[in-house]
Amino acid sequence: MTGCVDSFEVIAKAIAGASSVAICAHVDPDGDAMGSVLGLSAMLERLGKTVVPLLANGSSAPSTYSFLPGANTLRAPGDAPACDLFIALDAPDPVRLGDAREAALASHSLIVIDHHPDNRCYGHINLVDPTAAATGEMLWRLLPALGLAPDATIATCLFTALMTDTGRFSYSNTTPEALRSAAEMIEAGANVSDLFRQVYESRTPGALALVARTLSRMTRANNDAVIYSWVTPDDFVETGALPEETENLIDEIRVVRDIEAVALLKVGENSVRVSLRSKNGHDVGAVARTFGGGGHRAAAGFTREGTLESVLAELLPLMPGGS
Repeated sequence: MTGCVDSFEVIAKAIAGASSVAICAHVDPDGDAMGSVLGLSAMLERLGKTVVPLLANGSSAPSTYSFLPGANTLRAPGDAPACDLFIALDAPDPVRLGDAREAALASHSLIVIDHHPDNRCYGHINLVDPTAAATGEMLWRLLPALGLAPDATIATCLFTALMTDTGRFSYSNTTPEALRSAAEMIEAGANVSDLFRQVYESRTPGALALVARTLSRMTRANNDAVIYSWVTPDDFVETGALPEETENLIDEIRVVRDIEAVALLKVGENSVRVSLRSKNGHDVGAVARTFGGGGHRAAAGFTREGTLESVLAELLPLMPGGS
């Protein structure tokens, strides 16, 4: 294994030497994961490579991103052939590769491209840049090293990655570099209004019913420094919402004024998956790592065995205003 500072040129050389490439991002893929996998797939197909885009879990693309070009080509790792090269995207830990973990770690050549600050650098080649707004932004910078000019398909996928991981260009990771990349993507053919509509304005009635339930459960804690809410398996049955429609659910409670951080707890049978967001600079990534999770300073998550009550009892003391 190397460090985390390999260059785009090193990655381009490894890609040039492979005839077949498997690509996978993290489990429960968000916009950056989906856009990055499909954008890189389109890039490598342009180079004449045999590309196998994989899902870390599940059997089809999340409905929110099923409109992206190439979404119908995603495969489960168990159905995929062995490839010369495996590229892991937006996955700071091999565990996050889910069903593709074993194939990734057993591959003859493994490239990791990511922007999470807690990446474990588990590849043979690792490019980790915590200053990048999204993994999709890093892939956009890879284009010149591959000798490729962008096209509308690549721009569409990578703009989606960048738009979603910057919270529609509103989070603190919206840097001048990110905006310059976004402008270049638009010039290459990304349709901003259409992509915004597809991701943020195409909700199902069930998803809106789930939003209503989440808002009705908002609870203040830690002397009003924190707000949290939760969803349960019964909520999906009763509203008809799909699990992937919770991706942006935490943003519905994040907008409350005069709070420092928010938590959304997704209750399972024996565990709770927790999403965290900070509004004032509190390092929720450090909080998540305490429980074996990870993420960024302003956005992170973890999964913990237990009940809603037991996980809250452990979590809240570590959040702003906690004891």
